[in-house]
Amino acid sequence: MSDTKIERKPGYRTYFAVYAALVGLTAVTVTSASLDIGRLAIAVVLAIAGTKSVLVLLYFMHLRYEKRLLVKILMPIVVVTLAVFIGLTYTDILYR
Repeated sequence: MSDTKIERKPGYRTYFAVYAALVGLTAVTVTSASLDIGRLAIAVVLAIAGTKSVLVLLYFMHLRYEKRLLVKILMPIVVVTLAVFIGLTYTDILYR
């Protein structure tokens, strides 16, 4: 018996499905820009952008197939850093 690890990689069907989801979410973003939903529009657009970025990170940057320890340590750091930058941007906009 060998101790070789079988790596699971996504197939073309997975890539096309993720691509179709990204195109669909882009269409939803463009459509939501024309709706008059007030302050909720920013939250909707940010939620869609967050979903799209998670799809890109997981499938096109292959984080879904990385070791769990790497993902468990680095991803929260990245999310907190992003939240700080978005928060700083909003405080700048609020106090203009």
